[in-house]
Order: sequence, then structure tokens, then C-alpha cells
Amino acid sequence: MYYIQETDKPSFLSKKLNLIKINNNKIILPIENDDKITLKKAQKLARKTNEIIKKTNSNKVVVSKQIKKRKDYLNQLYTYNLEIVDGKWLFETMSFKVLEYILEKQNLNPNETIIAILINDLSDNMLENIKKIIHKYKKAKIVTNHIEKFKKIENQILEKEGIILNVSNNKRKSLSKAQVIINVDFTQELVNEYNVFDEAIIINLKTNVKINKKRFNGIIINDYEIMFEKIENIEFNNMEGLFSNKDLYEANIHKNQSFSNIESKLEKDNVRLEKLYSINSVM
Repeated sequence: MYYIQETDKPSFLSKKLNLIKINNNKIILPIENDDKITLKKAQKLARKTNEIIKKTNSNKVVVSKQIKKRKDYLNQLYTYNLEIVDGKWLFETMSFKVLEYILEKQNLNPNETIIAILINDLSDNMLENIKKIIHKYKKAKIVTNHIEKFKKIENQILEKEGIILNVSNNKRKSLSKAQVIINVDFTQELVNEYNVFDEAIIINLKTNVKINKKRFNGIIINDYEIMFEKIENIEFNNMEGLFSNKDLYEANIHKNQSFSNIESKLEKDNVRLEKLYSINSVM
């Protein structure tokens, strides 16, 4: 696995020739924070980056906060089918904790808050989060286009867990009173087909979605950051804060394990939410 970052003071020659430095598992690009790079330069840097990574057995990379802003470069990297860690998997995995964090920060009553989960495709991790959410928050519900699929899951949860799952897809009513909306995988076009509560808090776990309704005055959360204790298997030293902790943690966790094992690891590593980022504020 490689970690891609910018450099403080690249030489004139390295910038002109697009010379990339390699320092152990770091790929250091010849660009500074404020440099504007052309599409042609982004293509060259991405090609050279891929050539370096191809020599290893892994196609996983973590990019710094500044490199994330280089959309042309990132888009070119994606064309090489590289796995660019973005923290989205961990965000979904921690969705129950995210919900707890929001209710506490916003001083919302857990017994009275109406929660809607927008989801069409259900992962094992999200299913376990939904079970926890439904068990704790009595006014939580599922909003989906796949009613039949979730009706089967509803019956399974009721039979095994004794929990009633409220499943609906009424575009006029489903989100009209929902104070907190967990958007797992709805697109922007799909979300805007619904009548969304004007003051809703929307958590976009995978795709950044905004509400087109003019009088919408809620909070839209698109990103987050975590804290954790020092972990032996995280090899990267992030003392300079160039990288997001969430990306570093996700990059070093084994995803192909049970949800209970993942939860145990998060607990052991003392992983906790530090911030949630909305469009105009930090929570």
C-alpha cells in the first residue's frame, strides 16, 4: 500500500519533468499546496503513479487531504482501477455511532426523534447497524424502492430479533417529518423526489447529496473525522496531519470479517468520532 502526498518545496526541474519521489511507501508528487496543475500534467502524474504501484502486489492507496482536492489527478487514478481509500466504508460501518453522536450534539430526544434510513442495497454491516438503530430508536424506519426485498428482511428481523421494522416508500409522507435522515445509497435525483422535512439532518454515507428545495434549512453531513489510539498494525506516521485519520484506519482494517469482530476492534482501538462536517459547519 502506498501513501500519496504533495511536497513542500519541489525543485523547478522536478516540477517541469514531473519527477515523483518514492520514500519507502510514500509517493511524493512534485506539486505544492497552491499549485494549479493542468489536465495534461494530472494525466502524466497519474500514469507515473500507476507505474510505481503496479510493481507491488497491492492496488490500494491513501491520498493526503491536499491531494484529495486535485480532482483531475484523482479522476485519472480511478481510470487505472486503483482502490483509493476514502473512509466511506468505515462511515457506513460506524453509522449507528454517527447517529448517537448527532442526537447527543443536537440534544434530540432518542424516544421522540423520527429517523429515516434511505437504502436500496443492503450490506451485512448495514443490516447489523439497522438492527441496532431499530432496537434503540422506536421511531426509526426504512425508506426504499425495494419494498418486497425489505419486507422479507422485516419478517426475518421480527422472527429472530422480535423487532418490528417499518418499511415504506411514500414520496409525500416518508420523509416529511424525519428529523434525521441516514442516506445510505440514494442518489441526489432520487432523494429530491421525496418531500424532505425542512429542518432535517441528512447524513450522506456514500454520495454527497444536496436538497434542491429552496426552503430547506437543514444540515447536510458529507464527511467526518475520527480519533483512535496508536495501533501497531498502522504503519504510517501521521505526525504532520497530512492524511485523514479515517482513511488511515480504514486502509489498515480487514473488511472481510464479521460485524461483531469489526465492532470489537473499533472498541479495542478506542475509535471515536471527532467531527462531522456539513457544507457550512462542523459538528
